[in-house]
Amino acid sequence: MAAPKVAVVGAGVVGLSTALCVAETCPSCSVTVLSDQFSPNTTSDVAAGMLIPHTYPGTPIHVQKQWFKETFTYLFAISNSAEASEAGIHLVSGWQVFKNTPKEELPFWSDIVLGFRPMSKAELQKFPHHQFGQAFTTLKCDCPPYLLWLEKRLKAIGVQMYTRKVADLWELNSEYNVVVNCAGIGAHQLVGDEKLFPVRGQVLKVHAPWVKNFIRDGDGLTYIYPGIHSVTLGGTREKESWSLSPDPGTTKDIFDRCCSLEPSLRGAQDIKVKVGLRPSRQCVRLQREVLSQGGVKLPVVHNYGHGAGGFSVHRGTAKEAAHLVGECIAALQGSSSRAKL
Repeated sequence: MAAPKVAVVGAGVVGLSTALCVAETCPSCSVTVLSDQFSPNTTSDVAAGMLIPHTYPGTPIHVQKQWFKETFTYLFAISNSAEASEAGIHLVSGWQVFKNTPKEELPFWSDIVLGFRPMSKAELQKFPHHQFGQAFTTLKCDCPPYLLWLEKRLKAIGVQMYTRKVADLWELNSEYNVVVNCAGIGAHQLVGDEKLFPVRGQVLKVHAPWVKNFIRDGDGLTYIYPGIHSVTLGGTREKESWSLSPDPGTTKDIFDRCCSLEPSLRGAQDIKVKVGLRPSRQCVRLQREVLSQGGVKLPVVHNYGHGAGGFSVHRGTAKEAAHLVGECIAALQGSSSRAKL
């Protein structure tokens, strides 16, 4: 068969990474990214981009650990290269603090981040309302630069990108051999996934260049993540809320919570408010499916539903999705060669 044509629907961090992995693992393919929104207007642009995994109850821990390890290894290599600044990837050290000692003092990812250890008594004095903490170094992606860097990499290897709203995967059937669904929260409508729901996140981006260490409350709701140009303050987790409008009361609440962890933030300047809808479900949907209509078949690979943990596992899930695309293409080539016989 001629060079297989693959369409990736969605241009957030998962869509762009998946397109890159497909193009890298299947160089004979022609890959196209289709999305109604590109950076800076994606949900990924709002994300803090910290590599601290969010646990998926419906996915085996060893699988989540593999995804995280592959993502960390990939981004760590970029952070040690001349491209680190353009890609917006850097190491950041800090603390995760708990009001009560957690049941699991060693999370499953503790041996993948760097220098993971319990906090000392002296360190804990900085957080009088918390009695236990963990110190470690991890990676942070500044999201808009990272998405633009991914787009640049894709263009360099000949991947096409078009602004297009895909309302139904079937509309791609005549143009493409395989479709990859990385539509994020859009998959709710696109494929009618009732298990997918939005978790609204509101964050503040502030100018506070003196804040060098991340601080994350163990409940995951309050966090301070320093980036290259701004510090991200969060946050909220509002299930089933579709509102993209910033809420002033929430802004004040986030700012106050973050100032209680890091009082120097009272001097922060230039506060911008961002809202995104995390595409959440019990587990990431990462699977092959063959849609069929009137005897016509369309191979689809789904890779969406990463919720709050997209950046932490994006490269690992993209590699797995690319492997599934390879399986789809092998099956198509097998059936076309059988047809010739």
